[in-house]
Amino acid sequence: MTSAWTRPSPPTCASCSRPTQRRGRCPSSRGCRPRTRPSPIPHTPTLPARIRPVRPRLREIDRPLAGVVVALAAYGLAALYSAGQTDVPTFVTTIWHKQLIWLAVGAIAAFLMFGLSPRLLEWATPYAYAIAVLVLLLTLAVGTGGGTAASSKSWITLGGLRLGQPAELAKLAVILMLARWLAERREPPATLRDLVYPSIIVGVPFALVVLQPDLGSAIVFIAILFAMLYWAGTKASLLLLFGSPAIGLALAFSTAAWGAWIILLFALLLWWRPYVWEGLSVMLANIVMGIVAVPFWRRLAPYQQNRLLAFLNPEVDPRATGWHVIQSKIAIGSGGFLGKGFTQGPQKRLAFLPAQHTDFIFPVVGEELGFLGVVIALALFAVLTLMLLRIARRATDAFSSLCVFGIAGMLFTHIVENVGMTVNLLPITGIPLPFFSYGGSFLLACSLAVGIALRVAWDSRQSGYAEL
Repeated sequence: MTSAWTRPSPPTCASCSRPTQRRGRCPSSRGCRPRTRPSPIPHTPTLPARIRPVRPRLREIDRPLAGVVVALAAYGLAALYSAGQTDVPTFVTTIWHKQLIWLAVGAIAAFLMFGLSPRLLEWATPYAYAIAVLVLLLTLAVGTGGGTAASSKSWITLGGLRLGQPAELAKLAVILMLARWLAERREPPATLRDLVYPSIIVGVPFALVVLQPDLGSAIVFIAILFAMLYWAGTKASLLLLFGSPAIGLALAFSTAAWGAWIILLFALLLWWRPYVWEGLSVMLANIVMGIVAVPFWRRLAPYQQNRLLAFLNPEVDPRATGWHVIQSKIAIGSGGFLGKGFTQGPQKRLAFLPAQHTDFIFPVVGEELGFLGVVIALALFAVLTLMLLRIARRATDAFSSLCVFGIAGMLFTHIVENVGMTVNLLPITGIPLPFFSYGGSFLLACSLAVGIALRVAWDSRQSGYAEL
């Protein structure tokens, strides 16, 4: 028996709203056409109708951003293919096949992330963060190392098969969790007390990554924290006080530099005039960093100490600790303006260039494609960063804006660290170059990040921005 609320209403006249007679004729002399009221029975769409709402989003995708990402991925795949063309047989020869598979997986991941609304992503953020922390704990228990970092525990393995580096995906989880907390505050942090919770959000995975130890990834976590706090409206003076312990640790190896920093910090505290307990905490933290600098150095893994020493003077031990930096600078410097030619780099072909498919793939570009190839790569990275900043500025809500800016900060830190270490402007940290270095974990993280940015750009477009 059909209930009353499911029975369709009789047709009515479009003008007088009276019930029509048979054959849809109006009882009045107006002779209007009948108007059928919609039935309250919910309509279940067919499968094509269900997927139809996705099609306009794909057609209206931010094509400039997608185009830059595709160009970087293609450029990186070509560089990775060239890195495997050596006169000495190595496993790198066919590694670009695996990278191509990871690119396909990344494209699927980006599409799936593009289909998630920011509200659903914000709701799932605490669960993603908790899973990331648990996996990092698991990595400390059963993880393994690789390459020059064989003594570390940064890889998850299963039956001898390395599944990936959880720290790369944990960076994205930290961005989401930090964006959620800052967006819920609705006002920028104004005191050091307001920075306690963000410090905990970043500090937990940071500490777990340091214990692996993976100093390069740990630095990225710190960069993400400061970038997102800045975008949330935190004052520069407060950020300087907040980051002063790290500066004190870096300068503690020189007594004169550390003493000058303490004097400058004291003057800054007098100018900023924080609460008494805040000022004392900042000063005490800097003094403690000066005391623990030497024990901290001794706690570093041998390969990390060697990398820092090679940064200061690579010529001290050119065949061991300074080998990476020296060969990298030779490869980049020998490229000239147009390079040696695709797949024709001598340093690369003779396998003098270490880790040429991962951390030191940028010198391959410089040697074979020269200054022009380097400029093209850096220009693509610059365009990508600027596009992400524009999307963050035009986002429809604080959570989306903070997420995209955090993604831009993460990618920018990777680019600066990787390129800087290859030309000896920064210490070697073993950090990959986005879309160029081989590695499934980081490529997957970058793909998910791009998917989030594309969704935020689409939402902004729907809210009124015609061009992004």
